[in-house]
Amino acid sequence: MSKTPRPSRSPLRDRHFAPEATSANFGGAPSYLLVLVFALSGCSALIYEIVWFQLLEFIIGSSAVSLGVLLAVYMGGLCVGSLASVRLSWRRQSALRIYAWLEFGIAVAAALAWLELPALRAIYARVGGFGVWGITLRIMVAGLCLLPPTILMGATLPTVARWVRATTAGLSWVGWLYAANTFGAVVGCLTAGFYLLRVYDMPTATIVAIVLNVIAGTLALTMSGQARPHHSVQAQPVANVAKQMPHGDVLVLVFLSGLTALGAEVVWTRLLSLLLGATVYTFSIILAVVLSGIALGGAIGSQVVKSGGSPRRALLACQLLTIISISWAAIVINESLPFWPIAPAMSQNLLNNFQLDLVRCAWATLPSAMLWGATFPLAVAAAPTPDDPGRGVASLYAANTVGAIVGSLGFTFVVIPMAGTQGAQQIMLWCSFAAAIAAVVPALRVRPLTPRVPVYVMLLIGAALGAFALGQRIQPVSGELIAFGRGLAYRRAIQDPRTGQRVPLPRPIYVGEGMNESVAVTDDNRVRMFHVSGKIEASTSPKDMRLQRLLGAVPALVHPAPRSVLIVGFGAGVTAGTFLKYPSITRVVICELEPLIPKHIAAYFDDANNHIRSDSRVTIVYDDARHFMLTTKERFDIVTSDPIHPWVKGAAALYSREYFELVRARLNPGGLVTQWVPLYQSSERTIKQELATFVRVFPGATVWANRDRGLGYDLVLLGGLRPARIQLDSLDLRLKQPESAGVVQDLQKVGYESWSDLLATYAGRDPDLRPWLSGAEINVDRSLRLQYQAGLESLFEQEASIYQSMTQYRSFPSDLFVGSSNLVSQVMEKGAE
Repeated sequence: MSKTPRPSRSPLRDRHFAPEATSANFGGAPSYLLVLVFALSGCSALIYEIVWFQLLEFIIGSSAVSLGVLLAVYMGGLCVGSLASVRLSWRRQSALRIYAWLEFGIAVAAALAWLELPALRAIYARVGGFGVWGITLRIMVAGLCLLPPTILMGATLPTVARWVRATTAGLSWVGWLYAANTFGAVVGCLTAGFYLLRVYDMPTATIVAIVLNVIAGTLALTMSGQARPHHSVQAQPVANVAKQMPHGDVLVLVFLSGLTALGAEVVWTRLLSLLLGATVYTFSIILAVVLSGIALGGAIGSQVVKSGGSPRRALLACQLLTIISISWAAIVINESLPFWPIAPAMSQNLLNNFQLDLVRCAWATLPSAMLWGATFPLAVAAAPTPDDPGRGVASLYAANTVGAIVGSLGFTFVVIPMAGTQGAQQIMLWCSFAAAIAAVVPALRVRPLTPRVPVYVMLLIGAALGAFALGQRIQPVSGELIAFGRGLAYRRAIQDPRTGQRVPLPRPIYVGEGMNESVAVTDDNRVRMFHVSGKIEASTSPKDMRLQRLLGAVPALVHPAPRSVLIVGFGAGVTAGTFLKYPSITRVVICELEPLIPKHIAAYFDDANNHIRSDSRVTIVYDDARHFMLTTKERFDIVTSDPIHPWVKGAAALYSREYFELVRARLNPGGLVTQWVPLYQSSERTIKQELATFVRVFPGATVWANRDRGLGYDLVLLGGLRPARIQLDSLDLRLKQPESAGVVQDLQKVGYESWSDLLATYAGRDPDLRPWLSGAEINVDRSLRLQYQAGLESLFEQEASIYQSMTQYRSFPSDLFVGSSNLVSQVMEKGAE
């Protein structure tokens, strides 16, 4: 006769492991060596992820859709690998040997992925497109490169889990391996982000990762002949687990945990990049802090399992504490960190700035990351499979990975665009509450109910009320933070020297959070400004209007009869709107990543952009420019590239040799291209690299300066299929025609009283600048060291000295300005002022 369970005993308190002695291998050299092996594997995996994503963005694009495809395929491969590993049959004693060959396979697959990229790029350029067909092709390209190595990666942990026994020591050891792998990922993230890709290039980083795989595989192969399956002679396997711990409940819990964790990473990256600046270093720091918390939490969770504590109760505690920690992160990021009295530009010591960034990230995100890290080893212990621990680990790892995919894509494409980061963080609270319910479900299924059930019910009711109250406490992201980012605290402290009163910030009149960027428009009754993720991207101030007109007017005037134009980056629409005044223009195509900008921002600058939204000649393509130019067959008379600063993550790809070659291939005969180069927040070395790369593709290119108080503030580079010759007489005649009246008026509004004032901004050309550019590095896709170098200089203001150094080589060559002597003299005299 079976005994009725004692009412005083709760399923959440039951220990499903008998006390056991320490294993013969636990704590011995083979076990700790395996921890090192998993750390090496995690390090290589993060290096691969950073390199592969950057390389594949050159093929399938860097839009939110493309990044979503890359992430889904990468994590989907991990999921498939984890599930496939337990479908294969082999003896437990051979698990380490199988693991070793998995590491060798990852190294081979990584090398093959690198070698096949050029062929994939060529094929994709021929057949690539947009819409459903374009997304399908992106998935296919990402799958061919990422699935072979990621499937092998996903199989590693479940394979080694088959080497252990379903005991407290054995399953806690799985948690330690998970923590070690994540800690290795932290090292890989920092090594790649701060050293390998800054000092070397992507091939070097890939070789390092391959070597790490080979070392890990060799060590595992050596261990396979020495180490015994991890178990204790006194250990007792778990009994009646299936009845007391329904596996489905734990699967739901880890699914929700993965969903919340990746959703939080999307939200935190969006918000913290406002505070710290959107450099490659910021993204590396955020990822490293989150992974560090997961690794630390995994180690703590493993220790809880080893100590014999109740994994179910610990899981419940983790989910309840996560509700509090998510609220903490939201309040700190929105209401505290932006107002820390930190002025990054005041320090020339970059190490100090990085330390402050690290502290701010950890202060906000580390508690939640630790709780998510502890969830996995606790879940493994809460729902073990006695006959094959690897099967339980595989299913849990797969559920967690699927949750991560859903969280990342769902928050990026649905939650943030529809509900903003405020709504996203509130949803994260309720996901954690749902995970807490999953942890309690077994106690509610036991019959008869134990006396502790009311306690759990009251606990859940309290958690629900707490989640609601804390969710109401979370505020929308500040429009001032979106507008001024890391400079907000400094700007709020600026005082009027005459009155001693704080100078009020421009008021936000529009704030939006889209799939790709957070945007804002501010107004101070004199100037209207457009902001993207903490940076001013365009404004109606005189110097910005001059630049935006200059980018369009120089090629439009130099080209004898332009008809079609491609604009890279919408901005406030002013540059694109410049072309609408030219009577010969019949088609304007604008590439823009963030749909909010043309749909909402343009209206605030209608007077400046010549009402571009309503012009029938304008077509807006919501895609990144590189991908559009790679896949389109259309050619243009003018391509105007107005990217963001090269220190912004991913922007350096619009300053590379390969990008300029794409632009060159999209030009009609006689076509021209202009490229914006900011002198501020940069160094002479970086400017030389940008100019040297441009003139490598466009020999004979010319440089034009947007001056501020007599000194250069921005540069506009003008290139073409052949060196430009500016026919002054025909230009003068063309602008005297009645149909060109709008062109003249646009120029006069920004301070160019005549075409000669515009051409007087000439600041040099390729042949004259070659001595100055001697020895400058060429920015190429395989390294993109430019973005790492520029990221270290983003707080420096050296534009005056850079401009003076460059203009020492300026001359007004007779083969550039061609025409009547009085017109040539007019340009030269104004340029010498």
